[in-house]
Amino acid sequence: MATDIIMPQLGESVAEGTVVKWFIRPGGMIQKDQALVEVETEKVDLDIPSPVTGVLSEIIIPEGGTVPVGTLLARIESTPPSDVINRVGGVIVRPSQPVSDGDGRYSPAVRQLATAHGLDLSHVKGTGTGGRVTKKDVQEFIAETGGLAASPPAGTELSMGEEVRPLTQMRRTIAERMVSSRRTSAHVTTFFEADFSGVAKFRDTLRQSSGQSVTYLPFVIRAVTRAIRDLPVLNSSWREDGIVIKKDIHLGIATALDEGLLVPVVRHADRKGLTLLAKEVADLAERARTKKLNPEEVQGGTFTITNHGGFGSLFSTPIIHQPQTAILGVGAIQKRPMVIDDAIAIRTMGYLSLSFDHRVIDGATADQFMAKVRDYLEQSQWEPIL
Repeated sequence: MATDIIMPQLGESVAEGTVVKWFIRPGGMIQKDQALVEVETEKVDLDIPSPVTGVLSEIIIPEGGTVPVGTLLARIESTPPSDVINRVGGVIVRPSQPVSDGDGRYSPAVRQLATAHGLDLSHVKGTGTGGRVTKKDVQEFIAETGGLAASPPAGTELSMGEEVRPLTQMRRTIAERMVSSRRTSAHVTTFFEADFSGVAKFRDTLRQSSGQSVTYLPFVIRAVTRAIRDLPVLNSSWREDGIVIKKDIHLGIATALDEGLLVPVVRHADRKGLTLLAKEVADLAERARTKKLNPEEVQGGTFTITNHGGFGSLFSTPIIHQPQTAILGVGAIQKRPMVIDDAIAIRTMGYLSLSFDHRVIDGATADQFMAKVRDYLEQSQWEPIL
C-alpha cells in the first residue's frame, strides 16, 4: 500500500516550500515518526516525519525543488512495489525525475541571497541534485568574491567599514509581516505592573518540596487564559462583516531563534495545569530551536504571549500577530522597593504590556483585561499543580 508524502501547509498564508534535504534515499527503510525530509518555507524550516513505516519507493521532488503546498513529494510503500528490485544489502528503485529548469529551480533562500547581493545565479555553479544551486553554493560564491560578490543594488553605495549582511528568508518574512500588521491593525499599547511575590513564593515552595522548577511563564499563561474567559473579545479576529470570537484558546508563545522568531502554539491552554503547561512550553521551545516542530504546531494561534523580559527588557510594545487582535508582553521580573501601606517593602515585580487592535478592542476593555490578568497573578492561593 502506497502512502503519498505531500508538501504540507507550514503556516498560515504560506503558498510554497522547498525540499532542503532527504534523510532517506530511495529504497531505504524508514520507521513511523522518523525524520524523512527537511522542508523550508518563508516562515520556518522543519523536519517532516514519516507518517508510516515502510520503504521510500520514490522521490518525486529532489533536494532544492520549490513547489506549491499540496504537491506530491514522494511515496512510501508498506511493502515493496512490483518495480522494486530486491538485492542483497538493500532495495533499489527507479530514479526520481528532476524538476524543470527556470525560476522554480531556485529555493526562496537562494533567490533571496542572490537578490540581496545583486547576483546573477547563472554564474553560480550548482552542486545540488541535477546541478541545482543550493544556499551553500551561493554563500561560498559570496565568500570567494570578498563578501559582496557583485555591486550593491542600484541606488546604494557602501562606505568603508560597511558590509551587507544577507537577509535570510525568515528575516525577510518577519519584516514583511510586521509592517503588514502595523498597516492592518490600529495598534495601541497599555502597560500594567503586577506583583509576582506570591508566584515567587509558590515557586520556591514547589522547588523545595518536590524539586520541580517552574518558570513564571506558565503562571502568566494561566492568568491570561482565565482573563480571556472573562473577556472573550481578546480571543478574536477582525472581519469586514464582524468580529470573530474564537471559542478555543490556543496561545502562541513567541520563541527566539538564532535567525529570527517562531511562534509555536499551546492548544487549549485554558484546560491545562501549571506542570503540563511548563512541560509543553519547554518542549515546544526546544523543538522550535532544533527544527522538530510538526506543521500544525505553528498554526491556529488565537492570542500570543512574548516574554521579552528574558533578556532583561522591562517594557515593550509588541506587534500583533495577525489575524489575532492582541499580544501580551512580559517584562523582566525582579525585586524592587515598593510602597505597601505607607511602608517600604521589597517585592518581586514585573511589567506587563498589551498591544491590541483598537478596531476590535476599546481602551477600557483592554485595561479591564489587564487588571484581571494582574489580579489572577496576585492571588494568594494557587491551584494544585496538575
